[in-house]
Amino acid sequence: MTHCKAFAVFAAIFFTGSIAPEAAEKPVQVFVLAGQSNMEGHGFIKADPKRNNGKGSLEQVAPEKFPHLIDKNGQWVVRDDVWIHYLTRKGKLTVGYGAQPDRIGPELGFGHVIGDACDAPVLLIKLAWGGKSLAKDFRPPSSGGEVGPYYTEIVQRTEEILSQLKIEFPEFGDRGCQLAGFGWHQGWNDRINQAFNDEYERNMANFIRDIRKDLGVKDLPFVIAETGMTGFEEKNPRALSLMKAQAAVAEYPEFRGNVAFVGTRALWREKEVSPTGQGYHWNSNAETYYLIGEAMGKAMKKLIENKAVE
Repeated sequence: MTHCKAFAVFAAIFFTGSIAPEAAEKPVQVFVLAGQSNMEGHGFIKADPKRNNGKGSLEQVAPEKFPHLIDKNGQWVVRDDVWIHYLTRKGKLTVGYGAQPDRIGPELGFGHVIGDACDAPVLLIKLAWGGKSLAKDFRPPSSGGEVGPYYTEIVQRTEEILSQLKIEFPEFGDRGCQLAGFGWHQGWNDRINQAFNDEYERNMANFIRDIRKDLGVKDLPFVIAETGMTGFEEKNPRALSLMKAQAAVAEYPEFRGNVAFVGTRALWREKEVSPTGQGYHWNSNAETYYLIGEAMGKAMKKLIENKAVE
């Protein structure tokens, strides 16, 4: 069980507008972002002429599409209200928290949406490793068989960071924390394996139930970002089946209003306007990765707001 306080009072913090005097002492709102390589993030930051003349890099798309990412001095904005802990890296949220320091993943868009919406400090705990399946590596306890080592890793690392919050982030002082949401972007390794594909829906539902139980937050808001690379032209039966399974889980009666599915196929960008032709990594397109995170953040915000009016 996490060392954060319960979720109950979070909704009162999660509204835009004037900040109440006591906001300075409100607990840090913690969101876990987990998955495989596309949660790691492979969107290139630098507009390298050797990579399709810089097309699809953050440097190329940000001035027109995401000007809020650039400060008045032409430097990348560093949030002073959103922090991130990603395995061996941590600090205030800015570019460079992708799979490598020269890339971004969904954390950037997600953090900007949630940071703008929340009156308390935000911490993103990003736990992502490339080439991992839900059927094996992230396998939840309720699915039977051997529990996935990376499922265990998510639970243990989250608990460890939160139990040592004052050590990891001394700037938070004694304000404490609340585990407020969980974001998931994964599926490729199950998508290319028929046996894994066949049990994805069951495993995804079990994963949500088990994570909530093991992290100690009932109905923890949970957002699933579709494994939608290759866009609307995708015809492979396994790919279509997996995306259908991801969407179906959010429609379970027990998950309505507390689990959201985010479609991503419209965010696909062809290789002609991208740094690479790595389709399984969204062609390394930074616009795509930012928009996936932004969409996840908006979905998370809506889940929280809906919870507040119940």
